[in-house]
Amino acid sequence: MNQPGKSLGVIGLGDLGHLAMKFGKAFGLNVTVFSTSISKKEEALNLLGADKFEVSKSFDFIIDTASGTHPFDPYMSLLKTGGVLDLVGAPGEVKLNPISLLHGMKSISGSAAGGTKDTREMLDFCAANKIYPEIEIIPIQYVNEAIERLIKSNVKYRFVIDIESSLK
Repeated sequence: MNQPGKSLGVIGLGDLGHLAMKFGKAFGLNVTVFSTSISKKEEALNLLGADKFEVSKSFDFIIDTASGTHPFDPYMSLLKTGGVLDLVGAPGEVKLNPISLLHGMKSISGSAAGGTKDTREMLDFCAANKIYPEIEIIPIQYVNEAIERLIKSNVKYRFVIDIESSLK
């Protein structure tokens, strides 16, 4: 996806989605964020730097960072001819109408963690482009409340447990 000027759609603005958005911007892509929550619009545009927060039928790539079962056909219809829907969020069972692949020579790919060389290159790229995860630091005493928030999907990105200050 290192093709400046191309367009990228990112489904979900959570722990993976906000990083996919940052990578897209660092690659020089025009990034549009999809979310089920309009409340994330200001954050996507103003804090994280997305170009758009809307639905468009003109994407070369869409990164699906959402987990759990969800429909794929609506996103396939947003891709240009030859477009790629890349699944990185462990979406569960993939259900779609094969016609959505055939019209426009579209494809679905999957990505998991790469090897040591890929990881090193990614970390170097992150350092050079100031890409870092948004986090919420919590003390160890807050772990049970953090788990409750995870269950309720009330977490913006990632929790980081501050073990050092908890040991003092």
